Amino acid sequence: MWIMDGDKPNFLETNTKYYNKRPGERSYFFTGLIVVLLLLAGCVTYAIIPHDSSNNPEDYDPVTLEPKEPDSLIGKLKQFIFKRDTVLAGEKDDRINILLMGMGGPGHDGPYLTDTIMIASLKPSTNQVAMISIPRDLGVSIPGYGWHKINHANAYGETEKSNWGAAFATEVIEDTFDVDIQYYARIDFTAFKEVIDEVGGLSISVDQGFVDYLYPTPNDEYQTLTFIPGVQTMDGERALQYSRSRHGSNGEGSDFARARRQQKVILALKEKIFSFSTLANPIKINGIINSLDRHITTNMEFADIIAMLKLGKELDTSSVIRLVLDSSPDGYLQNAFTTTGSFILEPKSGSFKEINHLIANIFESELPEYVETPAQTNPEYQPANVEIQNGTWRAGMATRMKKKMEDQGFSISTIGNSNDRPQESSGIFSVSTSAPTDVLQGLVQELHIPIKEAPPIGTNYASSTDILIILGENFNE
Repeated sequence: MWIMDGDKPNFLETNTKYYNKRPGERSYFFTGLIVVLLLLAGCVTYAIIPHDSSNNPEDYDPVTLEPKEPDSLIGKLKQFIFKRDTVLAGEKDDRINILLMGMGGPGHDGPYLTDTIMIASLKPSTNQVAMISIPRDLGVSIPGYGWHKINHANAYGETEKSNWGAAFATEVIEDTFDVDIQYYARIDFTAFKEVIDEVGGLSISVDQGFVDYLYPTPNDEYQTLTFIPGVQTMDGERALQYSRSRHGSNGEGSDFARARRQQKVILALKEKIFSFSTLANPIKINGIINSLDRHITTNMEFADIIAMLKLGKELDTSSVIRLVLDSSPDGYLQNAFTTTGSFILEPKSGSFKEINHLIANIFESELPEYVETPAQTNPEYQPANVEIQNGTWRAGMATRMKKKMEDQGFSISTIGNSNDRPQESSGIFSVSTSAPTDVLQGLVQELHIPIKEAPPIGTNYASSTDILIILGENFNE
């Protein structure tokens, strides 16, 4: 430091004398002063400017997706001292889990019931991808509501607080499968269609064709869908139909076959996104997100999305691990009914322990090679007169179910409405001693309705009827 000549400094004295204590010390002082100022500037910058990656799309290079070089001195200082890429949650543990949910949205029946539930798992160190489809009929414990189908979690969350359904469903799935889910994204049908249209449609390989006579349309009506085998380009509406169809022929009528189609569409969308140059532009991405703001709910920040896109470019999707939890002979689930007669799926082992272990070790497990659903033929049932009664006010439901059941090989002799409507629960009733067991079990498997002892008091049915089916309010078409 410097010593002043005299006991007291006089800042007004123009001829005040200063003496260096040691030669050259003045240069060390200025060097230290500069370092201190830089550190102070850095601390101030750190305190007043967010030091994570920016959520402003203008701050990213549209080609590399890296942050642009800052123009200001403070900006350059900040980047020099604190520069780092966004670290995605779960990346340090080498496991990033993203919950994907699809729902109808406002204007559809059951707008907040999740039609699609899927966990996409990423392993950054090996660039592996796994997709785990969870059936919507899986019975789980939902806090505050008891034991219900898992697709209700999102809807219950929405009743508690607007736009909280996705977060609530994430908590339920984390607790059920003992897995950490860092990110979630919930989209409705509008977003699904618009995103696919935005990238110019998808090329989908339909491995086996099918016909669905009961695809829902507005006003409780239905249309017939036909998909032929082969590679074809689908716009948003067509891809949605391919993903949603639940009553297809040729083995495509189950929720499990539908889950496999959904996985195929999502993988095709991923490939299209990374081959579609304009969508790799941060400003373009932000524009799409803003335009779909009312149709997408996610906990991902814009910087997370950019980081995910950068990671996604490196992922190996040529050998995706694909798991569909189902009730097949080799599957982990089985059919069951609640005490009120509602169909659910439950673990064969009686607990989720085995399934949870599989999910936790999905990248190390030796899963059976993925095989597309083989073509199916309808079983030949013994002759039986089956009557279907609509116990709801949903117009035409008995007629629609007659068509579906006849396509599956059943003989439907009579349809109509029940005497008392609405009936709360559905049921299959053996009203004749000659009712064939194979037909009864086949109806249970196809309709997901339990066999009950006796029809409700006062129920009328044809004298020739062997088996009576009553479709109640809890019946899900």
